[in-house]
Amino acid sequence: MYYIYILFSLKTNKYYVGSTDDLQRRLKHHNAGSTPSTKAGAPDWQIRYTEILPDRSAALKRELEIKKKKSRNYIEWLIQKGD
Repeated sequence: MYYIYILFSLKTNKYYVGSTDDLQRRLKHHNAGSTPSTKAGAPDWQIRYTEILPDRSAALKRELEIKKKKSRNYIEWLIQKGD
């Protein structure tokens, strides 16, 4: 089982979209500043949205689908829809 996740940082007011097979481990990784995309941010990343997918291939495909939209509005719509 794999997950698509969207993180949000209050300090930087930014979203981050990714995929993983272990959400809690990945969140700790981001908050430790261990990823290039979140290194410059603050350790206040919070999970705002998740989707469960059957395998890594499907998760990566969905992650790219979300990223290709390049839209904060779309990300915020996904988060609202998920609540």
